Amino acid sequence: MQGTSIPRLAPGMKLREDKARGQWVVLGPERMFVPDEIALEVLRLVDGARSVEAMVDDLAARFAAPREEILADVVALLDDLAAKGVVRA
Repeated sequence: MQGTSIPRLAPGMKLREDKARGQWVVLGPERMFVPDEIALEVLRLVDGARSVEAMVDDLAARFAAPREEILADVVALLDDLAAKGVVRA
C-alpha cells in the first residue's frame, strides 16, 4: 500500500459489530477475527473511497500523533491485511 492507494475490503469480507459479544469482528468466507483497537480504527476508515493519506490525516487529527508515525503504522497494517486477503487496493 502507498499513500495514494485506496484500500477497500476484499470481496466477501465485512466489518461487523457483534452486539452479543460486545465487540467488532471481521467476517469472511470460512474465517473470522477480532481486530485490536488500532486495527479497528483503521478498518472503520476503509471505505473504498478514501486514500491511505486521507485515512492518516483523519487519524493524526483525532489522536494528535505524529503523521509520519501513523502513516508507517497504517501502511504496515494494511500490507499485513492485504497479505491475508482482508483488504485490497
